[in-house]
Amino acid sequence: MHREEDLVRRAQRREPEAFGQLYEEHFDRIYRYVVLRVKGQEDAEDITQQVFLKALENIGSYRWRGMPFASWLFRIAHNQVVDYWKKKSREKVAAVAPEEIDQMAEESSNDPAALAELNFDMKQLAAACEQLTDGQREIVSLRFAGGLSVAEAAKVMGKSEGAVKVLQHAALVKLRRILCPTGEEVNV
Repeated sequence: MHREEDLVRRAQRREPEAFGQLYEEHFDRIYRYVVLRVKGQEDAEDITQQVFLKALENIGSYRWRGMPFASWLFRIAHNQVVDYWKKKSREKVAAVAPEEIDQMAEESSNDPAALAELNFDMKQLAAACEQLTDGQREIVSLRFAGGLSVAEAAKVMGKSEGAVKVLQHAALVKLRRILCPTGEEVNV
């Protein structure tokens, strides 16, 4: 944590290599969170870049409060995703086609067996997540795609840790029911 705090302070002093290192360390987690929320690779890439641009522009206003820097980035990402969906609803754009999920899976692996498994899992998980409430999708994205702790996810969502745990539990129960309707146990 001390190393990250030092990096943030250096980035606040406009040391490009410090912000570059923060970018490298957090890009994948932020991207995974965003791609699960918007479901389109191109839009997710654009939004992720906007997150880091906003972070760079506003790094001077960041205050260290004992929480990881990632919590602040996820809050920015959350706000960018909300803005994206507001804009999309105004534009009345149709949902992302399943072919885009196929494209994401194809680009992420050269191993045919892993590709087939990822492709199936991505489609199945994306379809199952569509049946969750917005809050449940948000917590699944933050906790499992973003890798945030309960405390970090609570901070991003502006909820108590207890509320986040309840929301996560409800989401996982619902996902189990959706993914295993016959009662087979699946590790979600």
